[in-house]
Amino acid sequence: MGGAGEVGRNMWVLEYGNEIIILDCGVMFPDADMLGVDLVLPDISYLRDKTERIQGILITHGHEDHIGGIPHLIADLGFPPVYGTPLTLGIMAGKLKEHRLHDKVTRITIDDHTPFQVGSFTIEPFPIAHSIPDAVGYAITTPVGLVIYLTDWKFDHAPVDGKPTDIPRLAELGTRKPLVLITDCVRVESKGFTPSETTVGDAFDNIFASAPGRIIIATFASNISRVQQAIDSAEAYGRKVALVGRSMENNSRVAFELGYLKAEDGAVVRINEANSLPDDQVAIVCTGSQGEPMAALSRMANRDYPHVKIKPGDTVVFSATPIPGNEVSVSQVINNLFRLGADVIYGSDAGVHVSGHAAQEELKMLLSLVRPQYIVPFHGDYRHMVLYRRLAVNMTEPKYSTDQIILAEDGSLIEFTPETARIVEKLPIGYIYVDGTMVGEATNVVVRDRQMLAKDGILMVVVGIERATSTLVAGPDIVSRGFVHMRQNTDLIEATKGAVRSTLEKSSGNGRTELDSAFVNRKIKDAVSEYLYRETRRRPMVIPVVMEV
Repeated sequence: MGGAGEVGRNMWVLEYGNEIIILDCGVMFPDADMLGVDLVLPDISYLRDKTERIQGILITHGHEDHIGGIPHLIADLGFPPVYGTPLTLGIMAGKLKEHRLHDKVTRITIDDHTPFQVGSFTIEPFPIAHSIPDAVGYAITTPVGLVIYLTDWKFDHAPVDGKPTDIPRLAELGTRKPLVLITDCVRVESKGFTPSETTVGDAFDNIFASAPGRIIIATFASNISRVQQAIDSAEAYGRKVALVGRSMENNSRVAFELGYLKAEDGAVVRINEANSLPDDQVAIVCTGSQGEPMAALSRMANRDYPHVKIKPGDTVVFSATPIPGNEVSVSQVINNLFRLGADVIYGSDAGVHVSGHAAQEELKMLLSLVRPQYIVPFHGDYRHMVLYRRLAVNMTEPKYSTDQIILAEDGSLIEFTPETARIVEKLPIGYIYVDGTMVGEATNVVVRDRQMLAKDGILMVVVGIERATSTLVAGPDIVSRGFVHMRQNTDLIEATKGAVRSTLEKSSGNGRTELDSAFVNRKIKDAVSEYLYRETRRRPMVIPVVMEV
């Protein structure tokens, strides 16, 4: 349903007989050309007439690209039960409350070692290391074979939460001859091993030891491990920590309540308390690492955040890598912070962020441990999937052929038997847009219209037509927005009016007596579009307004 051939909106459907389980249900941040769109959801058209067969939703961890779609889609899925670890369900519960669905969704808490049953599927969770605590993979025993669903993981032997990826368990699963491994491939271009999260802690310590004023760290609100590292460094260097941003405050509150975040008494303070302290005793952890316009750091950079005013002496740390498509927004925030006098630390060379995903040697090690019969790479662009196939095929042991690496894209319907695997159908999977509070109302047609308006602007042509004779009696008047400046292009505007008059005069001379609004609209639109393209090589959106007189 999403996440194959793209980064985000991860969602898989596992179907046997009359039973369906869903693996993750996330969102994707919009591309730059998805104008006005806030989020992109998986297209669940395939499931709309199958809701009574859905046994449950299994969630791997609490990042937006794995749980963010649930509040928007769970009603359309028939409110199936949701399975997840305590922190994952705690973060999700806050999102359900915002959508007033908290009491309508059955949430079933699991731990990372105890198997459970969902319909005819036996589910065995196991811990994995990622950039958020309480992340799990799933080994799913089906009547056809063993499926291993392992997304967003790495082999970190010293994770912040103390729970490394369970390598002995993966080796044990490998002895059971798994049918298929569905796995993350987004860092297949990176050689070697992904650094441990502890390296970020060392970088934080260096910053805290030398920063002269306030330290402001921007990261994902769901990156609980990174928040813990900021708290640890602050405590070590005598600073108080303020957590800023609605999602940061909500997720951290849940993590504190469940014991996944820990701090000394009085170490975490409200922002108004932090403002009364000397600058060298303050650390702020906030949202906005992706340049989101309404996030705390973006508002600080625009001098629009009432509680924190950036000033010389501040050190701002971007503890995240820009998601593809967000680079321009992030650069603008960084530039504005520098203009305000802050020292900004960002980029891979700074050591203030490491990926939560496995690099090449870890991907090879996983295949050596698990030895699945088939592999479906996902959570990456199409090039990542192709490179993953190349990596697997080039391994000496185990040895894979290209037929064993299935490159599935969104909508691919893959059929497995104990001996075979093949893509049998490509379902029409599109984008479901979240636009403000509306879900699905902004269709591809709406987004294309916005792209056209952004590219060439709009031209409105207003005419008054006498109904009885279909003759022009008023106008044409023209209004331009985003096309040309009317006062500076009077010749073009007047010539356009002339093209409208000429077209309407020819039309009224063709024997038409009574007004046909649809005909007049079409003639105006065709005439103006043709004339303007001939003169300017641009195609503004032309909207005729025909008034009967």
